[in-house]
Amino acid sequence: MITWQLKPFTELTTIQLYQLLKLRVDVFVVEQKCPYPELDDKDHQKDVYHLLGYAGDKLIACVRLLPKGVSYPSVSIGRVAISANHRGGGIGHQLLEEALRACQSLWPNEFIEIGAQEYLEAFYTQHGFVRTSDMYLEDDIPHIDMILEK
Repeated sequence: MITWQLKPFTELTTIQLYQLLKLRVDVFVVEQKCPYPELDDKDHQKDVYHLLGYAGDKLIACVRLLPKGVSYPSVSIGRVAISANHRGGGIGHQLLEEALRACQSLWPNEFIEIGAQEYLEAFYTQHGFVRTSDMYLEDDIPHIDMILEK
């Protein structure tokens, strides 16, 4: 069972912040062998929220929810991460569904834009996202832009 917590940056405990950053670095920097600036000054922006998924006291999933104008003209989600040993059991779908519900609650009826790793296009399409760009490289990883229209 996963326990979900939605918090703005200012309400994260130091332990939660550490767990969040460690999970993201483990996935995006270490696992994907991609040195990039994980700390991009968006986490602490006004009205940015972090959705945290816990199994007991261990953070196993997270996503960042951003209001209009921080990453895209629309609301956006990013930094979607699941610990390696918890993948494959549907947690990714649960995480995205929770993220979409949270976005609807925070910013009702707004479009949601994402920059997705290209290999995840089918995953996001299952949740209603539509591809809006050609492939582009971000930190040497193929990405595409996608949107969920309301």
